[in-house]
Amino acid sequence: MARRSLGRQFGWLWAAYAVSAYGTGFSFGAFALIAVLVLRAGPVEMSLLSAAGLVAGAAVAVPLGPWVEFHRKRPVMIATDLVRFAALMSVPVAFALGWLSFAQLLVVSVVVAAAKIARNAASGAYLKALVRPEDLLVANGRFESTTWTATVVGPPLGGAAIGMFGPVTTVVADAVSYLLSALGIVAIGGKEPKPARTAAPRLRAGDLLDGWRYLLNHRTLRQLFFNVLLVNGLIMATEPLIAILMLGDLGFTAWQYGLAFALPCVGGLIGARLARRLVARFGQHKVMLAAGALRACWLLGLAFVGPGVPGMVLVIAVQFGLVTCIGVFNPVLATYRLDQVAPDRVARTLTAWSITSSATIAALTALWGLLGDLIGPRAAIAVAGLLILATPLLLPRHVPASPALSTLT
Repeated sequence: MARRSLGRQFGWLWAAYAVSAYGTGFSFGAFALIAVLVLRAGPVEMSLLSAAGLVAGAAVAVPLGPWVEFHRKRPVMIATDLVRFAALMSVPVAFALGWLSFAQLLVVSVVVAAAKIARNAASGAYLKALVRPEDLLVANGRFESTTWTATVVGPPLGGAAIGMFGPVTTVVADAVSYLLSALGIVAIGGKEPKPARTAAPRLRAGDLLDGWRYLLNHRTLRQLFFNVLLVNGLIMATEPLIAILMLGDLGFTAWQYGLAFALPCVGGLIGARLARRLVARFGQHKVMLAAGALRACWLLGLAFVGPGVPGMVLVIAVQFGLVTCIGVFNPVLATYRLDQVAPDRVARTLTAWSITSSATIAALTALWGLLGDLIGPRAAIAVAGLLILATPLLLPRHVPASPALSTLT
């Protein structure tokens, strides 16, 4: 099957996304590793690092959704990439001067989290305007494939770089990737239409709440919204605990930890590549329901990880199953969501979704940090694995046809 061309402008947008995705993959777990290996953080501090950045970042991002909606999207994407570049570069500078502290990691986490939410909202709105509706699933599939490819390649290389040059090395690479991403957005060129109300003197309260109102009033999006919140929240809440368990209790090295979570991401690439074909054969509803249910079946397995090669094999097998299902589900969800939201509400709706997701992940991460401190990381992971098994009950039993996806069937 020949690769469908989505145009030069999409090519630059995709390239910008790819370079930042590879930078993120290369720096996988960088802050966690710095906190553990340099600042000697414990389970509560690790969870605080993950949670505080998300909560504060989400709070900062609340007014950004409507602000992004009423401004051109490309300048917003460029600005947020540059902000992340500057924030991340402050970490190696402080480390070199001997000033790096846990507080600075928290502040940088907040800035990066807020900028990411604004950038994703602008990118989603720009993508919907850039490609035809029938090409949205193809575009989202390419973004998803890039994410998983970067996750396969990045962490092992990042782990090796940390072993040779120290734990701050990958933060520098991640920062530079955002600078290159900004240059890629600049290279898109062309004129972007000015959104309505760009010159509005101030934001109204209704603008801030409109994204949530739209999500909660749309029955199918509401069900998907709550399902994704809980699934992603429970998965991410266990990440600091798995890091503590593997890097601390079980004695895995940084490169082994990175490898254990990188190799299974081949499954995400496979899933993203299969998504369009599965929708064409079985239909949007069946694919979304099946992949959405199956992605909840794997987390519990991480509670049984042990030391050495058997433990590595178990982590790789569990993660492979999990990310394959996610790789199928995510582009179908992203396409359906973009198709269901009116063009003048995309940025606000995506921002509301991201803010709530970040806040949920932060709350569950903090809760699971306390739980891990009380009952141990392994038991806390087991609790999350049991709870996530109930999340398929939140999936919609009927999904109204999406024009962008129905053209495939």
